[in-house]
Amino acid sequence: MSVALALFRLQQVDTRIGQLEARLRKIQETLENDSELRAGILKHKAAEQEERRFEQERHAAEEGARDQRVRIQQAEASLYGGAVHNPKELQDLQADVASLKRRLAATEEQELEAMMKLETAQAARQSAEVELAAMRSRLGVENQHLLDDQAALEHDLQNLQTERQAAVSAVDVKALNAYESLRQGHRGLAVVEIADNACGACGTTLTAALQQSARHAPEMVYCPSCGRILFAA
Repeated sequence: MSVALALFRLQQVDTRIGQLEARLRKIQETLENDSELRAGILKHKAAEQEERRFEQERHAAEEGARDQRVRIQQAEASLYGGAVHNPKELQDLQADVASLKRRLAATEEQELEAMMKLETAQAARQSAEVELAAMRSRLGVENQHLLDDQAALEHDLQNLQTERQAAVSAVDVKALNAYESLRQGHRGLAVVEIADNACGACGTTLTAALQQSARHAPEMVYCPSCGRILFAA
């Protein structure tokens, strides 16, 4: 993938993110007059974040316990498999197995603690959901469409953030720094597609040679007028 294509794809994602964020800000401005509802939404979001955090802790502990069990199986296979006869090596293996089992016990305790915290966090999130639903019902349906739009937009935004991480990983640091610098100086638009032999942003007509460079050159090619990065399909 060329640098220009990678940056163009990143630009498309960033443009969409910017559009969603602008719409979310507008919705939030409309909803901000209702402080009670806003507090309920924030409480629910905090409960969701807490649940995700403990779910990650539980998953990490579970993975750690699984790894410890595999290592214990491997060590016991060496210890009891008959391949090792040296008393010192057998003693070392026994010590390793004992140490691994102690670590497993500690990890399983962490896993149990994480599961208990997760259950508490899940209950808190469910309670916050019930409270928020009741609040929305009580406050009426006037802002319901805005809240639905907000939830959908936030979900889309999370997906786009994930997509952006993948797009960023395809760009080297030097090109990414140039891209971010241009975005700051050009209202978020750093990469533009050539359309009708002209820069898609400022409309400057581009020479055939420059268009060819934008299409085939491995390095970034810039518009001679506005300085944005050019992309040619």
